[in-house]
Amino acid sequence: MTKLKLGPIADDKPVKVTVELPASLHRDLAAYADVLARESNHPPTDPVRLIVPMLERFIATDRAFAKARRNAEST
Repeated sequence: MTKLKLGPIADDKPVKVTVELPASLHRDLAAYADVLARESNHPPTDPVRLIVPMLERFIATDRAFAKARRNAEST
């Protein structure tokens, strides 16, 4: 079993955002969505729905960002 950084995608009310992605990134998102679907035994997710949880995960685990944020909030 693959250890992915994302778990199943919650089915919450979406907010429409327009973003242009390079074709290679979209292909990677589609491939990730396929692997995620197989690993979680859920139906495939629209690759675009992976963007928010990936960004949330990235921000939550970026130690330099957390430190900078704490420093900014304390000043």
